[in-house]
Amino acid sequence: MREIQLRDAKANLSAVVDEAVGGKPAVITRHGKKQAVVLSYQEWRRLSQVPRFGRLLMATPAQAEDLPSRNRAKLRKAGL
Repeated sequence: MREIQLRDAKANLSAVVDEAVGGKPAVITRHGKKQAVVLSYQEWRRLSQVPRFGRLLMATPAQAEDLPSRNRAKLRKAGL
């Protein structure tokens, strides 16, 4: 990912946005420190969507035989 100074990004904002839409995001720096990232809206949407835990589990390629067998032993008494 390329880095561009803030003043250069301001002067060439249209070109920076066009490159981000084309798949080349840019890091905006101010005084040598990374401050922001310009990326396409589609890429931002992809990165901002967090899948639900259940969907992640359903998406795994695991088969029933991949899982450990269930322990069917009786529960022990807690002695409280």
